[in-house]
Amino acid sequence: MPDGAKPVLDVRGLQTVFRTRGGDVHAVNSVSFHLKPGELLGVVGESGSGKSVTMMSLIGLLPMPPAEVRAGEVLLGDVDILKITPEQLRDVRGRRIGFVFQDPMTSLNPVFTVGNQVMEPLLRHMNMDKKQAFARAVELMELVGIPDATRRMKDYPHQFSGGMRQRVMIAIALACDPEVLIADEPTTALDVTIQAQIIELVKDLRTKLGMAIVWITHDLGVIAGIADRVMVMYGGQVVEQAPVKELFANPQHPYTRALLKTIPSVSGQREARLKVIEGQPPILGAAPTACPFKPRCGHAFDRCGNENPQRRALGADPVGYGHDVACHWDARTGGPV
Repeated sequence: MPDGAKPVLDVRGLQTVFRTRGGDVHAVNSVSFHLKPGELLGVVGESGSGKSVTMMSLIGLLPMPPAEVRAGEVLLGDVDILKITPEQLRDVRGRRIGFVFQDPMTSLNPVFTVGNQVMEPLLRHMNMDKKQAFARAVELMELVGIPDATRRMKDYPHQFSGGMRQRVMIAIALACDPEVLIADEPTTALDVTIQAQIIELVKDLRTKLGMAIVWITHDLGVIAGIADRVMVMYGGQVVEQAPVKELFANPQHPYTRALLKTIPSVSGQREARLKVIEGQPPILGAAPTACPFKPRCGHAFDRCGNENPQRRALGADPVGYGHDVACHWDARTGGPV
């Protein structure tokens, strides 16, 4: 992948709000990121940080209302997919962007055969007849490692294990050779052995197909093994972004540092207790005017409570391509920026 390659997906200033009886919930606050062809971007953060809502906002998967995308651009190539019609957006989903949902147990329709569900995007988007779609669906099932694929096309989701259902979900997402695959915590509901198999499968498919991937997770260990670049989210916004090796070796944001300390050690030197991040995630009842991590941060000072920090590049690279961080505290000097 050339360093100067034009992003296949370029998100700029995305803002998503949920309108409720108790007031607006500002779930996504001016999120910007890009994705280059063939790149795997890991998106990490604890529950409620805005990872899934951000990605579902991109392709209209949130119910509207109560959700509302209030600002931003989402450029898929040269097309802003926030401005296209619902019909055009349905053509983008599945054809140009594939989505693998978090829970394979509930993501497949229980009353249709697996074969019908894999064939559906092929019939809709690829102008295939049923015979062609069936043959391609069998190829996809074999590609994701489902044995005896022709016979299993007639089976229903309840006849598949959790790991096999997730493989089916990946086959559906890959059916139309999308430019971007978004995987929303695709291994969370699976046991450790099956998790490893799914991760290896995605790595292999990425090598074979060359697509760009967004992998959403709370598991930093997974990200360390598969990602090119990592985006850390907190309070509905991006607080740090860097190449994966750089992030693990030189984390700059206090939240990123705290997350890395929660990883259990495998060195044999065990702490009495696992590290935890004290406090609770913010309640996003208003657009942030201060640093959302301030109440939980050991480096906070007055400015943190008065001004929400903007992302700043570390070094010569522009924001979003090298290492950038949104923090008033400078980890390199140990003092304010």
